[in-house]
Amino acid sequence: MIEAIDHVVLTTRDEVKCIAFYTGVLGMTLERYGDERLALRFGRQKINVHQPGVMAGLKARFPTPGSLDLCFLAAIPLEAVIARLNERGIPIVAGPVIRTGAAGNIRSVYVRDPDDNLVEISEPAR
Repeated sequence: MIEAIDHVVLTTRDEVKCIAFYTGVLGMTLERYGDERLALRFGRQKINVHQPGVMAGLKARFPTPGSLDLCFLAAIPLEAVIARLNERGIPIVAGPVIRTGAAGNIRSVYVRDPDDNLVEISEPAR
């Protein structure tokens, strides 16, 4: 019945820091919809960004900054990801480690975004 994830909603405390991390560090593209709605686009997916108290019609019962664990597949080798994180002063909290991904084993590093969400960045394990 389900084929793929279209988008996820991330709740942030600080929109400016959130956007800087996902666009400046991870290379996503910011999209704005009107005055209040924003999204971070990458590949064929996106992350909608809400601040606490956002007046979305439908939302999680208790949207909370820092409650997500996200895993992204990198478009570049993991060594290049690690170098980019180091250049930007983003501490790696774990890894590289081998994990089980949706399509097989992946090699991953873990970082925290400005809201303390856990962000896993991976490549297929060889």
